[in-house]
Amino acid sequence: MRTATITRKTAETAIEVTINLDGTGVYDNKTGIGFFDHMLDQLARHALIDMQVRCTGDLHIDDHHSVEDVGIALGQALAQAVGDKKGIRRYGACLLPMDEALVRAALDLSGRPFLVWNLDLPTSKIGSFDTELVREFFTAFAMNGGITLHVEKLAGLNSHHIAEAAFKAVARALRDALETDPRKADAIPSTKGIL
Repeated sequence: MRTATITRKTAETAIEVTINLDGTGVYDNKTGIGFFDHMLDQLARHALIDMQVRCTGDLHIDDHHSVEDVGIALGQALAQAVGDKKGIRRYGACLLPMDEALVRAALDLSGRPFLVWNLDLPTSKIGSFDTELVREFFTAFAMNGGITLHVEKLAGLNSHHIAEAAFKAVARALRDALETDPRKADAIPSTKGIL
């Protein structure tokens, strides 16, 4: 079973993340940030990763530390759960429409973290959520998960739709990359022999 639990405690946040990469998309996420919980639910559901996130953070300051630190912990959990990456497809991509929004995500579970972000959000807030935190989450997730991640907005006017399309596109790409390749289930997907 490809599972992991990560506990992260700082002066700003206390977080526990548990994931099962071979799940069915069952989720139970509670960060104290409604919109962010909704996005984490989308990530779990569309990647088919069972996910439980608990975060207590310094929300009296703002949401930044909680969102970034959840990204760090979730990335660490992914890296731990995927292990040596034997048998995975490694790459995934998705072109995801959501109403007027269209977002493309492509990723490589390479162990070489990198984020290319071409996704502008037209408003500074979605409800009370700072839209700049969408990028902060994916930066922390990619860097700590060892993921080369490209996210690009091709169309969109509504910040909620664009952000949600980004989470869903990354989720679907992740689902593809994490699946077992039946033709090479016993091999590391690299000519180097290691990822």
